[in-house]
Amino acid sequence: MESQNLAKASKNDDGSFRDYLATVDNKGKRKWIFAQKPKGKFYNIRSWVSYGFFALFFALPFIHVNGHPLFLFNIPQARFIIFGKVFWPQDFFIFGLTMITFVVFIVLFTAAFGRLFCGWVCPQTIFMEMLFRKIEYAIEGDANAQRMLKKSSWTSQKIIKKTLKHFIFFLFAFIIANFFLSYIIGVRELEKIITEPVSQHLAGFLSIIVFSFVFYGVYAYFREQACTVVCPYGRLQSVLLDRNSMLVAYDYKRGEPRGKFKKNEERSLGDCIDCFNCVRVCPTGIDIRNGTQMECVGCTACIDACDTMMDAINKPHGLIRYASENGIENSEKLRYSGRMKFYTGVLIVLVGLLTTLLVTRKNVDGTIIRAGGILYQERGEDSISNLYNIKLINKTIQDIPVTLKLEDVPGRIIEVQGQEIQLKKEAQGSGSFFIVLPRKIITERKLPLRVSLYEGEKRIITLKTNFMGPIHHEVRSEK
Repeated sequence: MESQNLAKASKNDDGSFRDYLATVDNKGKRKWIFAQKPKGKFYNIRSWVSYGFFALFFALPFIHVNGHPLFLFNIPQARFIIFGKVFWPQDFFIFGLTMITFVVFIVLFTAAFGRLFCGWVCPQTIFMEMLFRKIEYAIEGDANAQRMLKKSSWTSQKIIKKTLKHFIFFLFAFIIANFFLSYIIGVRELEKIITEPVSQHLAGFLSIIVFSFVFYGVYAYFREQACTVVCPYGRLQSVLLDRNSMLVAYDYKRGEPRGKFKKNEERSLGDCIDCFNCVRVCPTGIDIRNGTQMECVGCTACIDACDTMMDAINKPHGLIRYASENGIENSEKLRYSGRMKFYTGVLIVLVGLLTTLLVTRKNVDGTIIRAGGILYQERGEDSISNLYNIKLINKTIQDIPVTLKLEDVPGRIIEVQGQEIQLKKEAQGSGSFFIVLPRKIITERKLPLRVSLYEGEKRIITLKTNFMGPIHHEVRSEK
Protein backbone atom coordinates (compact mmCIF):
# COMPACT_ATOMS: atom_id res chain seq x y z
CA MET A 1 0.00 0.00 0.00
CA GLU A 2 1.50 3.30 -1.10
CA SER A 3 -0.32 6.59 -1.33
CA GLN A 4 -0.69 7.94 -4.84
CA ASN A 5 -1.69 11.28 -3.41
CA LEU A 6 1.59 11.59 -1.57
CA ALA A 7 3.49 10.70 -4.72
CA LYS A 8 1.65 13.28 -6.80
CA ALA A 9 2.27 15.93 -4.18
CA SER A 10 6.00 15.48 -4.43
CA LYS A 11 8.28 16.93 -7.04
CA ASN A 12 8.52 13.46 -8.56
CA ASP A 13 5.06 13.75 -10.07
CA ASP A 14 5.78 10.94 -12.50
CA GLY A 15 6.51 8.55 -9.63
CA SER A 16 9.94 7.79 -11.07
CA PHE A 17 11.38 7.39 -7.58
CA ARG A 18 9.64 3.99 -7.45
CA ASP A 19 11.71 2.75 -10.36
CA TYR A 20 14.96 2.56 -8.44
CA LEU A 21 16.42 1.97 -5.00
CA ALA A 22 18.01 4.84 -3.12
CA THR A 23 21.04 2.65 -2.45
CA VAL A 24 21.68 1.61 -6.07
CA ASP A 25 22.85 3.87 -8.92
CA ASN A 26 21.85 3.75 -12.59
CA LYS A 27 24.59 1.21 -13.31
CA GLY A 28 23.37 -1.14 -10.59
CA LYS A 29 26.24 -0.42 -8.23
CA ARG A 30 25.86 0.10 -4.49
CA LYS A 31 25.48 3.72 -3.36
CA TRP A 32 26.89 4.11 0.14
CA ILE A 33 24.55 5.87 2.55
CA PHE A 34 26.17 8.55 4.69
CA ALA A 35 23.36 9.22 7.14
CA GLN A 36 23.60 12.43 9.11
CA LYS A 37 23.45 11.93 12.86
CA PRO A 38 19.87 12.48 14.09
CA LYS A 39 19.09 14.82 16.96
CA GLY A 40 15.80 15.34 18.70
CA LYS A 41 13.11 14.02 21.00
CA PHE A 42 12.44 10.75 19.21
CA TYR A 43 16.13 9.95 18.81
CA ASN A 44 16.67 10.47 22.55
CA ILE A 45 13.76 8.18 23.41
CA ARG A 46 15.00 5.55 20.96
CA SER A 47 18.42 5.76 22.59
CA TRP A 48 16.95 4.96 26.00
CA VAL A 49 14.92 2.11 24.50
CA SER A 50 18.13 0.73 22.98
CA TYR A 51 19.88 0.89 26.36
CA GLY A 52 17.10 -1.30 27.78
CA PHE A 53 17.41 -3.67 24.84
CA PHE A 54 21.18 -3.98 25.30
CA ALA A 55 20.72 -4.63 29.02
CA LEU A 56 18.25 -7.43 28.31
CA PHE A 57 20.25 -8.95 25.47
CA PHE A 58 23.47 -9.18 27.46
CA ALA A 59 21.85 -10.10 30.81
CA LEU A 60 19.26 -12.77 29.90
CA PRO A 61 21.75 -15.60 29.25
CA PHE A 62 22.99 -15.27 32.85
CA ILE A 63 19.51 -15.53 34.38
CA HIS A 64 18.74 -19.08 35.48
CA VAL A 65 15.64 -20.65 37.01
CA ASN A 66 16.17 -23.86 38.98
CA GLY A 67 19.58 -24.22 37.40
CA HIS A 68 18.33 -23.70 33.85
CA PRO A 69 18.52 -20.63 31.60
CA LEU A 70 15.44 -18.47 31.35
CA PHE A 71 15.59 -18.74 27.54
CA LEU A 72 17.32 -21.34 25.42
CA PHE A 73 16.74 -22.14 21.74
CA ASN A 74 18.89 -25.21 21.16
CA ILE A 75 17.91 -25.96 17.57
CA PRO A 76 20.52 -28.73 16.98
CA GLN A 77 19.18 -30.72 19.94
CA ALA A 78 15.55 -29.61 19.37
CA ARG A 79 15.39 -28.45 22.99
CA PHE A 80 13.85 -25.14 23.93
CA ILE A 81 13.48 -23.42 27.27
CA ILE A 82 11.07 -20.50 27.57
CA PHE A 83 10.71 -18.82 30.96
CA GLY A 84 12.44 -21.81 32.51
CA LYS A 85 10.02 -24.38 31.04
CA VAL A 86 11.47 -27.08 28.78
CA PHE A 87 9.92 -27.86 25.38
CA TRP A 88 10.79 -30.87 23.22
CA PRO A 89 9.98 -32.06 19.66
CA GLN A 90 6.90 -33.77 21.12
CA ASP A 91 5.55 -30.26 21.74
CA PHE A 92 5.77 -29.43 18.03
CA PHE A 93 2.02 -28.71 17.80
CA ILE A 94 2.48 -26.02 20.45
CA PHE A 95 5.28 -24.45 18.40
CA GLY A 96 3.13 -24.65 15.28
CA LEU A 97 0.27 -22.87 17.01
CA THR A 98 2.71 -20.37 18.48
CA MET A 99 4.02 -19.54 14.99
CA ILE A 100 0.48 -19.08 13.66
CA THR A 101 -0.33 -16.84 16.63
CA PHE A 102 2.85 -14.85 16.04
CA VAL A 103 2.01 -14.36 12.35
CA VAL A 104 -1.50 -13.12 13.19
CA PHE A 105 0.00 -10.79 15.81
CA ILE A 106 2.44 -9.42 13.21
CA VAL A 107 -0.43 -8.82 10.79
CA LEU A 108 -2.51 -7.04 13.45
CA PHE A 109 0.41 -5.04 14.82
CA THR A 110 1.49 -3.94 11.35
CA ALA A 111 -2.06 -3.10 10.27
CA ALA A 112 -2.37 -0.86 13.33
CA PHE A 113 1.14 0.51 13.88
CA GLY A 114 2.99 0.03 10.60
CA ARG A 115 6.72 -0.63 10.99
CA LEU A 116 6.91 0.58 14.58
CA PHE A 117 8.75 -2.62 15.49
CA CYS A 118 11.42 -2.04 12.82
CA GLY A 119 12.23 1.46 13.95
CA TRP A 120 12.17 0.93 17.70
CA VAL A 121 13.01 -2.63 18.79
CA CYS A 122 14.26 -4.60 15.79
CA PRO A 123 17.74 -5.96 16.74
CA GLN A 124 19.10 -5.09 13.28
CA THR A 125 18.04 -1.44 13.63
CA ILE A 126 19.12 -1.10 17.25
CA PHE A 127 22.58 -2.59 16.77
CA MET A 128 23.14 -0.69 13.51
CA GLU A 129 21.85 2.74 14.52
CA MET A 130 22.44 2.76 18.25
CA LEU A 131 25.78 0.96 18.45
CA PHE A 132 27.77 0.62 15.25
CA ARG A 133 26.62 3.92 13.71
CA LYS A 134 27.47 5.76 16.93
CA ILE A 135 30.94 4.20 16.94
CA GLU A 136 31.34 5.37 13.36
CA TYR A 137 30.26 8.92 14.26
CA ALA A 138 32.73 8.96 17.16
CA ILE A 139 35.69 7.83 15.01
CA GLU A 140 35.02 9.26 11.54
CA GLY A 141 32.69 12.16 12.33
CA ASP A 142 29.30 13.08 10.89
CA ALA A 143 28.09 12.33 7.37
CA ASN A 144 30.10 15.01 5.57
CA ALA A 145 33.31 14.03 7.37
CA GLN A 146 32.73 10.37 6.48
CA ARG A 147 32.09 11.25 2.85
CA MET A 148 35.26 13.33 2.62
CA LEU A 149 37.30 10.63 4.38
CA LYS A 150 36.14 8.03 1.87
CA LYS A 151 37.12 10.23 -1.10
CA SER A 152 40.48 11.22 0.37
CA SER A 153 43.74 9.43 -0.36
CA TRP A 154 45.14 6.85 2.02
CA THR A 155 46.97 9.03 4.51
CA SER A 156 48.15 7.83 7.90
CA GLN A 157 45.14 9.52 9.51
CA LYS A 158 42.71 7.68 7.25
CA ILE A 159 44.46 4.36 7.83
CA ILE A 160 44.32 4.85 11.59
CA LYS A 161 40.63 5.80 11.58
CA LYS A 162 39.58 2.99 9.24
CA THR A 163 41.65 0.40 11.09
CA LEU A 164 40.37 1.51 14.48
CA LYS A 165 36.75 1.53 13.30
CA HIS A 166 36.85 -1.92 11.76
CA PHE A 167 38.78 -3.35 14.70
CA ILE A 168 36.11 -2.08 17.11
CA PHE A 169 33.37 -3.25 14.73
CA PHE A 170 34.78 -6.77 14.68
CA LEU A 171 35.32 -6.73 18.44
CA PHE A 172 31.66 -5.91 19.07
CA ALA A 173 30.57 -8.39 16.38
CA PHE A 174 32.62 -11.05 18.21
CA ILE A 175 30.97 -10.15 21.53
CA ILE A 176 27.50 -10.22 19.98
CA ALA A 177 28.28 -13.58 18.33
CA ASN A 178 29.22 -15.07 21.71
CA PHE A 179 26.03 -13.89 23.34
CA PHE A 180 23.97 -14.96 20.33
CA LEU A 181 25.44 -18.45 20.65
CA SER A 182 24.68 -18.45 24.39
CA TYR A 183 20.97 -18.29 23.51
CA ILE A 184 21.43 -21.52 21.54
CA ILE A 185 23.72 -23.65 23.70
CA GLY A 186 23.57 -21.84 27.05
CA VAL A 187 26.10 -19.58 28.76
CA ARG A 188 27.65 -22.48 30.68
CA GLU A 189 28.44 -24.41 27.51
CA LEU A 190 29.80 -21.19 26.04
CA GLU A 191 32.08 -20.83 29.06
CA LYS A 192 33.46 -24.32 28.36
CA ILE A 193 34.22 -23.34 24.76
CA ILE A 194 36.08 -20.27 26.00
CA THR A 195 38.01 -21.88 28.86
CA GLU A 196 38.66 -25.42 27.66
CA PRO A 197 40.94 -26.52 24.78
CA VAL A 198 39.60 -25.66 21.33
CA SER A 199 40.00 -29.27 20.20
CA GLN A 200 37.25 -30.31 22.63
CA HIS A 201 34.77 -27.80 21.26
CA LEU A 202 35.73 -27.38 17.63
CA ALA A 203 32.13 -27.02 16.35
CA GLY A 204 31.31 -24.39 18.96
CA PHE A 205 34.50 -22.45 18.27
CA LEU A 206 33.85 -22.45 14.52
CA SER A 207 30.27 -21.30 15.17
CA ILE A 208 31.56 -18.29 17.11
CA ILE A 209 33.97 -17.39 14.30
CA VAL A 210 31.29 -17.75 11.61
CA PHE A 211 28.76 -15.70 13.58
CA SER A 212 31.39 -13.04 14.26
CA PHE A 213 32.17 -12.57 10.57
CA VAL A 214 28.46 -12.60 9.68
CA PHE A 215 27.64 -9.86 12.18
CA TYR A 216 30.73 -7.90 11.20
CA GLY A 217 29.79 -8.13 7.52
CA VAL A 218 26.22 -7.05 8.18
CA TYR A 219 27.06 -4.00 10.31
CA ALA A 220 30.24 -2.92 8.54
CA TYR A 221 29.16 -3.41 4.92
CA PHE A 222 25.69 -4.84 4.30
CA ARG A 223 23.90 -2.44 6.66
CA GLU A 224 20.55 -1.10 5.38
CA GLN A 225 20.48 -3.79 2.68
CA ALA A 226 19.45 -6.25 5.38
CA CYS A 227 16.21 -4.27 5.73
CA THR A 228 15.58 -3.41 2.09
CA VAL A 229 16.78 -6.59 0.36
CA VAL A 230 16.78 -9.51 2.82
CA CYS A 231 14.10 -8.84 5.45
CA PRO A 232 10.71 -10.24 4.32
CA TYR A 233 8.84 -7.93 6.68
CA GLY A 234 9.57 -4.90 4.51
CA ARG A 235 8.39 -6.80 1.44
CA LEU A 236 5.14 -7.73 3.19
CA GLN A 237 4.48 -4.13 4.16
CA SER A 238 2.49 -3.42 0.98
CA VAL A 239 0.15 -6.30 1.84
CA LEU A 240 -0.18 -5.70 5.58
CA LEU A 241 -0.67 -1.93 5.64
CA ASP A 242 -3.83 -0.07 4.74
CA ARG A 243 -4.89 3.57 4.71
CA ASN A 244 -5.66 3.48 8.44
CA SER A 245 -2.24 2.13 9.49
CA MET A 246 0.02 4.38 11.51
CA LEU A 247 3.02 5.53 9.47
CA VAL A 248 5.86 7.99 9.53
CA ALA A 249 4.19 10.27 6.99
CA TYR A 250 4.73 13.63 5.33
CA ASP A 251 1.77 16.02 5.48
CA TYR A 252 1.73 17.02 1.82
CA LYS A 253 -1.40 19.16 2.29
CA ARG A 254 0.46 21.37 4.70
CA GLY A 255 3.89 21.13 3.07
CA GLU A 256 3.11 21.68 -0.62
CA PRO A 257 4.00 23.52 -2.73
CA ARG A 258 7.57 23.49 -1.52
CA GLY A 259 9.94 26.39 -1.72
CA LYS A 260 13.08 27.81 -0.17
CA PHE A 261 12.65 29.84 2.98
CA LYS A 262 13.47 33.53 2.80
CA LYS A 263 13.76 35.54 5.96
CA ASN A 264 11.44 38.55 6.45
CA GLU A 265 9.38 37.58 3.42
CA GLU A 266 5.69 36.75 3.62
CA ARG A 267 5.39 33.07 2.68
CA SER A 268 2.66 31.97 0.26
CA LEU A 269 4.08 28.46 -0.22
CA GLY A 270 3.69 25.35 1.94
CA ASP A 271 5.65 24.76 5.12
CA CYS A 272 8.21 22.46 3.46
CA ILE A 273 11.28 24.60 2.71
CA ASP A 274 12.96 21.87 0.65
CA CYS A 275 15.97 21.69 2.98
CA PHE A 276 16.44 17.93 2.39
CA ASN A 277 17.34 17.37 6.06
CA CYS A 278 14.78 14.56 6.21
CA VAL A 279 16.66 12.83 3.37
CA ARG A 280 20.12 13.42 4.86
CA VAL A 281 19.28 11.69 8.14
CA CYS A 282 17.47 8.71 6.57
CA PRO A 283 19.50 5.51 7.15
CA THR A 284 18.03 3.95 3.99
CA GLY A 285 18.45 7.07 1.83
CA ILE A 286 14.81 7.65 0.85
CA ASP A 287 12.81 10.87 0.59
CA ILE A 288 9.85 10.44 2.95
CA ARG A 289 8.03 13.20 1.04
CA ASN A 290 7.50 10.75 -1.81
CA GLY A 291 5.11 8.76 0.35
CA THR A 292 5.18 5.37 2.04
CA GLN A 293 8.03 3.27 0.69
CA MET A 294 9.24 -0.25 1.27
CA GLU A 295 12.66 1.03 2.39
CA CYS A 296 11.25 3.11 5.25
CA VAL A 297 11.89 1.41 8.60
CA GLY A 298 9.98 3.97 10.65
CA CYS A 299 13.03 5.13 12.61
CA THR A 300 11.62 8.69 13.12
CA ALA A 301 14.95 10.35 12.22
CA CYS A 302 13.14 12.42 9.57
CA ILE A 303 10.58 13.57 12.15
CA ASP A 304 13.32 14.96 14.40
CA ALA A 305 15.10 16.60 11.46
CA CYS A 306 11.90 18.25 10.21
CA ASP A 307 10.83 19.42 13.67
CA THR A 308 14.25 21.07 14.11
CA MET A 309 13.75 23.02 10.88
CA MET A 310 10.21 23.98 11.86
CA ASP A 311 11.61 25.45 15.07
CA ALA A 312 14.12 27.44 13.02
CA ILE A 313 11.39 29.03 10.84
CA ASN A 314 8.83 29.36 13.67
CA LYS A 315 6.43 26.79 12.27
CA PRO A 316 4.61 24.13 14.30
CA HIS A 317 5.95 20.60 14.54
CA GLY A 318 4.31 17.72 12.70
CA LEU A 319 5.00 18.35 9.03
CA ILE A 320 6.43 14.83 9.19
CA ARG A 321 4.77 12.83 11.94
CA TYR A 322 3.08 9.61 12.94
CA ALA A 323 -0.22 9.52 11.06
CA SER A 324 -2.32 7.38 8.74
CA GLU A 325 -2.87 8.12 5.07
CA ASN A 326 -6.52 8.85 5.81
CA GLY A 327 -5.32 11.09 8.61
CA ILE A 328 -3.21 13.13 6.18
CA GLU A 329 -5.75 13.24 3.37
CA ASN A 330 -9.01 13.58 5.31
CA SER A 331 -7.76 14.85 8.71
CA GLU A 332 -9.10 11.67 10.34
CA LYS A 333 -7.79 10.50 13.69
CA LEU A 334 -6.19 7.10 14.00
CA ARG A 335 -9.00 4.59 14.41
CA TYR A 336 -9.46 0.91 15.10
CA SER A 337 -10.82 -0.35 11.79
CA GLY A 338 -13.02 -3.38 11.15
CA ARG A 339 -10.04 -5.24 9.69
CA MET A 340 -8.08 -4.69 12.90
CA LYS A 341 -11.04 -5.86 14.99
CA PHE A 342 -11.24 -9.07 12.96
CA TYR A 343 -7.53 -9.76 13.43
CA THR A 344 -7.92 -9.01 17.14
CA GLY A 345 -10.72 -11.57 17.45
CA VAL A 346 -8.66 -14.24 15.70
CA LEU A 347 -5.66 -13.39 17.88
CA ILE A 348 -7.70 -13.66 21.09
CA VAL A 349 -8.96 -17.11 20.06
CA LEU A 350 -5.44 -18.29 19.20
CA VAL A 351 -3.95 -16.91 22.41
CA GLY A 352 -6.71 -18.59 24.42
CA LEU A 353 -6.09 -21.92 22.69
CA LEU A 354 -2.33 -21.59 23.13
CA THR A 355 -2.73 -20.72 26.80
CA THR A 356 -4.95 -23.76 27.32
CA LEU A 357 -2.39 -26.03 25.65
CA LEU A 358 0.43 -24.62 27.77
CA VAL A 359 -1.53 -24.95 31.01
CA THR A 360 -2.64 -28.51 30.24
CA ARG A 361 0.73 -29.55 28.77
CA LYS A 362 1.92 -32.85 30.20
CA ASN A 363 5.25 -32.88 31.99
CA VAL A 364 5.74 -36.51 31.03
CA ASP A 365 4.74 -37.94 27.68
CA GLY A 366 5.31 -41.20 25.89
CA THR A 367 4.08 -44.09 23.79
CA ILE A 368 3.42 -47.76 24.41
CA ILE A 369 3.79 -50.18 21.48
CA ARG A 370 3.53 -53.96 21.35
CA ALA A 371 6.87 -55.61 20.69
CA GLY A 372 7.12 -56.34 16.99
CA GLY A 373 7.23 -59.89 15.64
CA ILE A 374 5.95 -61.48 18.87
CA LEU A 375 2.45 -62.97 19.28
CA TYR A 376 0.65 -63.34 22.58
CA GLN A 377 2.01 -65.82 25.12
CA GLU A 378 -0.04 -68.24 27.19
CA ARG A 379 0.64 -68.21 30.93
CA GLY A 380 -0.86 -71.35 32.40
CA GLU A 381 -4.46 -72.17 31.54
CA ASP A 382 -6.16 -68.93 32.51
CA SER A 383 -3.86 -66.03 31.44
CA ILE A 384 -2.48 -64.43 28.28
CA SER A 385 0.43 -61.97 28.15
CA ASN A 386 1.80 -59.46 25.62
CA LEU A 387 5.24 -57.87 25.57
CA TYR A 388 5.37 -54.06 25.21
CA ASN A 389 8.00 -51.40 24.68
CA ILE A 390 7.52 -48.04 26.32
CA LYS A 391 9.25 -44.78 25.43
CA LEU A 392 8.94 -41.82 27.77
CA ILE A 393 10.19 -38.28 27.88
CA ASN A 394 10.57 -36.22 31.04
CA LYS A 395 10.09 -32.53 30.21
CA THR A 396 10.69 -31.38 33.77
CA ILE A 397 13.91 -30.49 35.57
CA GLN A 398 13.49 -33.25 38.20
CA ASP A 399 13.99 -37.02 38.22
CA ILE A 400 10.69 -38.89 38.32
CA PRO A 401 10.25 -42.52 39.50
CA VAL A 402 7.37 -43.95 37.46
CA THR A 403 5.21 -47.01 38.09
CA LEU A 404 2.75 -48.51 35.61
CA LYS A 405 -0.84 -49.51 36.41
CA LEU A 406 -3.66 -50.92 34.29
CA GLU A 407 -6.91 -48.99 34.18
CA ASP A 408 -10.46 -50.40 33.95
CA VAL A 409 -9.52 -54.09 33.48
CA PRO A 410 -8.27 -56.84 35.83
CA GLY A 411 -4.72 -57.90 35.15
CA ARG A 412 -1.20 -57.11 36.13
CA ILE A 413 1.96 -55.54 34.72
CA ILE A 414 5.29 -57.30 35.01
CA GLU A 415 8.13 -54.87 34.37
CA VAL A 416 11.26 -56.38 32.92
CA GLN A 417 13.63 -53.99 34.70
CA GLY A 418 11.87 -53.93 38.05
CA GLN A 419 9.04 -52.20 39.82
CA GLU A 420 9.86 -48.60 38.81
CA ILE A 421 11.13 -46.78 35.75
CA GLN A 422 13.60 -44.09 36.78
CA LEU A 423 12.95 -41.25 34.40
CA LYS A 424 15.85 -38.80 34.46
CA LYS A 425 15.24 -35.07 34.26
CA GLU A 426 15.08 -33.56 30.77
CA ALA A 427 15.76 -36.96 29.27
CA GLN A 428 14.12 -39.75 27.39
CA GLY A 429 13.69 -43.20 28.84
CA SER A 430 12.56 -46.56 27.56
CA GLY A 431 11.76 -49.98 28.89
CA SER A 432 9.88 -53.23 28.36
CA PHE A 433 7.10 -54.91 30.31
CA PHE A 434 4.47 -57.63 30.09
CA ILE A 435 0.74 -57.11 30.47
CA VAL A 436 -0.99 -60.25 31.76
CA LEU A 437 -4.78 -60.57 31.40
CA PRO A 438 -7.24 -63.33 32.30
CA ARG A 439 -8.46 -65.30 29.27
CA LYS A 440 -12.09 -64.72 30.13
CA ILE A 441 -11.99 -60.94 29.54
CA ILE A 442 -10.41 -61.20 26.08
CA THR A 443 -13.45 -60.79 23.82
CA GLU A 444 -11.72 -59.14 20.86
CA ARG A 445 -8.68 -59.88 18.77
CA LYS A 446 -7.40 -56.40 19.65
CA LEU A 447 -8.50 -55.32 23.08
CA PRO A 448 -7.98 -51.59 23.79
CA LEU A 449 -6.14 -50.91 27.05
CA ARG A 450 -5.28 -47.86 29.11
CA VAL A 451 -2.03 -47.82 31.07
CA SER A 452 -1.43 -45.03 33.57
CA LEU A 453 1.90 -43.73 34.83
CA TYR A 454 2.05 -42.87 38.52
CA GLU A 455 4.51 -40.93 40.61
CA GLY A 456 3.70 -42.36 44.00
CA GLU A 457 -0.08 -42.01 44.29
CA LYS A 458 -0.24 -39.21 41.73
CA ARG A 459 -1.36 -40.15 38.24
CA ILE A 460 0.80 -38.32 35.70
CA ILE A 461 -0.52 -39.49 32.35
CA THR A 462 -2.61 -42.25 30.78
CA LEU A 463 -1.42 -43.92 27.56
CA LYS A 464 -3.40 -46.11 25.18
CA THR A 465 -2.40 -49.38 23.55
CA ASN A 466 -3.92 -52.64 22.29
CA PHE A 467 -3.75 -56.18 23.67
CA MET A 468 -3.46 -59.00 21.16
CA GLY A 469 -4.90 -62.41 22.05
CA PRO A 470 -7.30 -65.19 21.13
CA ILE A 471 -10.95 -64.26 21.41
CA HIS A 472 -13.06 -66.18 23.92
CA HIS A 473 -14.86 -68.58 21.50
CA GLU A 474 -11.52 -69.64 20.01
CA VAL A 475 -10.35 -70.60 23.48
CA ARG A 476 -13.47 -72.72 24.01
CA SER A 477 -13.08 -74.45 20.64
CA GLU A 478 -9.45 -75.29 21.43
CA LYS A 479 -10.60 -77.00 24.60
